Amino acid sequence: MPFANHGNRSFTTISVDKNGPAASGVYGLSNASQWIYVGETADIHAELSKHLRHPNTFLRGHSPSGFTYELSSEKHRVQRRNQLVIELEPIGNRLGE
Repeated sequence: MPFANHGNRSFTTISVDKNGPAASGVYGLSNASQWIYVGETADIHAELSKHLRHPNTFLRGHSPSGFTYELSSEKHRVQRRNQLVIELEPIGNRLGE
């Protein structure tokens, strides 16, 4: 099942500040044609902000334009991320980023 109840939002500082919760969960980065990366974190807002401020080489080369997220407890978020990676096949997770 794809990300629950959260549509795609613009991957910009303004949008992350407005829409990215400071809460535990999983998040996905995408562009118009593919899923780029799915991650898990204790603080979605902080992790997305970090990706914007200091993108690694992979993210700079694939230019995510959107993000989505799903709240998840610390206990369940790694498992949920793994499910989403299998389902969505983001290119960054396939490369071990």
